[in-house]
Amino acid sequence: MRIGELMTKNLETIEAGEPVRAAALRMRTCNIGSLPVLEGGQLVGMLTDRDITVRCTALGQDPNTTSVREAMTATVITCDAEATLDQAERLMEDKMVRRLVVVDAQRRPVGILSLDDLATVPEEVLHAGEVLERLHQA
Repeated sequence: MRIGELMTKNLETIEAGEPVRAAALRMRTCNIGSLPVLEGGQLVGMLTDRDITVRCTALGQDPNTTSVREAMTATVITCDAEATLDQAERLMEDKMVRRLVVVDAQRRPVGILSLDDLATVPEEVLHAGEVLERLHQA
């Protein structure tokens, strides 16, 4: 199975210059915990609910004036939609991440693959659990 068959395709994104509050509201409305960050249509980072907590709220920054760019994680682990689930699992484990942004040839995000997505594939449930266990051990 290829990642493109399993990934979440209805991808929510946010622009780097938007305020953190807008990102938090989008996460709440969409019931998600992360947003790929774009600038000029290109992927430049990832913002998670943890980033908002640790890099904005905990430091007393105003979410109305703090930009997503200031709170995001600039390093984003990506993969191609044609990659296999085995490749995705190895990448998640090697890079110690729970989600991968799936990008096209121009590095534009087209989907997201999470450990939760892997766990929906019956033969992958055990593998997803093993990856999660190794992430917690590190």
